[in-house]
Amino acid sequence: MDRRPLAVVFGLVGVLVFAVVALQTGLWVDIVGVGSYDEGQVTVYNESNATATGVPATEAGTESASEGTTTDGEENPTVAVRSNDTQRLAAVEVRISDTYRQRYVGLSETESLEPNEGMLFVHDEEGEFAYVMRNMSFPLDIIFIDANGTITTIHHAPLPPEGTDDLKRYEGRGKYVLEVNRGWANRTGVSVGDRVELPESIA
Repeated sequence: MDRRPLAVVFGLVGVLVFAVVALQTGLWVDIVGVGSYDEGQVTVYNESNATATGVPATEAGTESASEGTTTDGEENPTVAVRSNDTQRLAAVEVRISDTYRQRYVGLSETESLEPNEGMLFVHDEEGEFAYVMRNMSFPLDIIFIDANGTITTIHHAPLPPEGTDDLKRYEGRGKYVLEVNRGWANRTGVSVGDRVELPESIA
């Protein structure tokens, strides 16, 4: 009896099972990787200043070497958030996640963030999205921003209970999502309705 067809069937079933497990557990990301992240700066404003310059500011109030550029002369993507009176509220250095793999991993492989660090997620178009705290090591503020640059929703997301598989979904409408340390929005005064200016490179 020729057992080759049976071996082929079992082999195909094995590959299918592996593919399903890899997709459900996120193992496929470890296999194919996420690629390189672009980096930039998110600058938060309210409307007391006439324009957003894109000059980064740390908590101590220092500024970078030049407007909208890195020290090696490359363009530095900048996001500026404005409320009704145009005053700078804060600045955040971000990694930009603009591929499916990068958005899937998010900050789950990051142990911690500095007070003014975060990640900016960029979707292809505006829509309803849900984010979860999968494999996170620290709590987050999850800030949804629409295609016009208006903050639509802010979630203050704690770590899920240890051992739980039932992750809470943090939902909102937008094209962009900014993730920062939990409490950042309260500390800086950023709120729903504030405006976010995006550089042409990611807008």
